[in-house]
Amino acid sequence: MKADIHPKTFETNITCSTCGTVWPTHSTRQGLRVDICANCHPFYTGEQRIVDTAGQVDRFMRRLQSSQNQQAAAARRREEQNKPAPKKPSLLREIYGEETE
Repeated sequence: MKADIHPKTFETNITCSTCGTVWPTHSTRQGLRVDICANCHPFYTGEQRIVDTAGQVDRFMRRLQSSQNQQAAAARRREEQNKPAPKKPSLLREIYGEETE
C-alpha cells in the first residue's frame, strides 16, 4: 500500500436519531447520525406508522384538508347554481282562483 494516498479511517459509531440505536463501524468521518434505521423504519418493522421529517406530513395534511374544503365549497356552489328556480304561481289561478268541479 502506498503511503499518504488513503484517507484516515476512524473507529466510530453510527447513531439513529429516531430510536437511538448505535452501530460501531469504521469510517472516514466521526460521529455519524442517520434519521431512520432498519430497526425503526415502518417497512422493516411492519408497523403502520408515519415517519414525520421536519413537519412534512403535517404540511401535507393541511394542504389536503384545504383542497377538500375548496372542493366541497365548489360542489355547494354548483348545487346552488343548478337548483331549479322556485315555481311561480299560475296567473290564471291568481285571477280566477282554484277551479272546483
